[in-house]
Amino acid sequence: MRLTELELKKLKTKERTYSVSDGRGLILEIRPNGSKIWVVRCYADNKEKRRSVGKYPDVSLKEARKAAMTIKSSARDINESDKVVTFRNVAEEWIETKLKPTSSKGHIDKTIVRISRHILPVLGDKSIKEVAAADILQLCRVIEAAGTIETAHRVKQIIGQICRYAVSTLRAENDPTQALRGALKPVKEKHHAALTDPRDILMLISNIRQYPQQVVRIAMMFSALTFCRPGNVRRAEWSDIDFEKSEWRIPAEEMKMKKFHIVPLSTQAIDILKELRPITEKWGKWLFPSARLDGRPMSENTIRVALRSMGYTNDDMTAHGFRGTASTILHEHEFSHEVIERQLAHAPRDAVAAAYNHAEYLPERRRMMQWWADWLDSLKV
Repeated sequence: MRLTELELKKLKTKERTYSVSDGRGLILEIRPNGSKIWVVRCYADNKEKRRSVGKYPDVSLKEARKAAMTIKSSARDINESDKVVTFRNVAEEWIETKLKPTSSKGHIDKTIVRISRHILPVLGDKSIKEVAAADILQLCRVIEAAGTIETAHRVKQIIGQICRYAVSTLRAENDPTQALRGALKPVKEKHHAALTDPRDILMLISNIRQYPQQVVRIAMMFSALTFCRPGNVRRAEWSDIDFEKSEWRIPAEEMKMKKFHIVPLSTQAIDILKELRPITEKWGKWLFPSARLDGRPMSENTIRVALRSMGYTNDDMTAHGFRGTASTILHEHEFSHEVIERQLAHAPRDAVAAAYNHAEYLPERRRMMQWWADWLDSLKV
């Protein structure tokens, strides 16, 4: 007989650990300390293996059954096939089942590029069981030698996530990246260059207003007015703009912290969107489509190249720098730190505040965003 929620709630602790079965390899272990742990029993390589899938009631009966089916299916695939499971096999499965359902479009794209460019050419055809710490270290050393230390750390992190997924689905015994803690060169803390002197900001805004390419010019001005992350600006969609409420409503899946975010739009921001609308809306969903009109949003290099053409180096100003510029000026003019941070979509540090409402401080943020747009306009004088 399969278990029911009522039966689970009635289970009492005993002096020793005991278990009750839900059938099909799923059991619940009741331990003397009161913990109730879901465990899946299955066979791989003719050996019994047990996998914990979480505590009850944190993991419900329904969720535990679903996890058991996934694990046993993986074990059955191992037993029924003589094909070597390669790192590539597991990586492709991890992308579909773990990466895509939980990540933003920008993060997905960057991760897939790193897997394709750096990882698969070296590890792709290896058996997932044979991938060793030495292989990963050698791969990361090559990336370090090219001067991209942060990329080396990211690649190691991705490999670790894939290997841990292989362990959880019975395709590997361990995660070899655990042996590489501290083996890579440390990443130097990097701050995005931003202009903070009003005279420099005046020159930047003046240069933007004179930029010859209309769509790129509006993209830069929109970045300055909203000070959102560059990826959010590039992937902004017309369906996310509410002209009646003067709001840009960014879906949770596009946000770094997976929280739905409202950007109050100043009258100046609305005006430039009305200028942009007849140009790009006919080309598709993106506010700022790719210049190739191939269905993709504007390239992440477009604004960077535009800034370089104006004479700004990477140490002077970046696409991300609009955020630092706005934050500095708004703090100098004594706007509330909490209001600024909320508009920047920075997550609160404490766990209680992290459950913030997407509309928190919205009236204050509306006033602040309009003040900021007016302040930028005043630089024309």
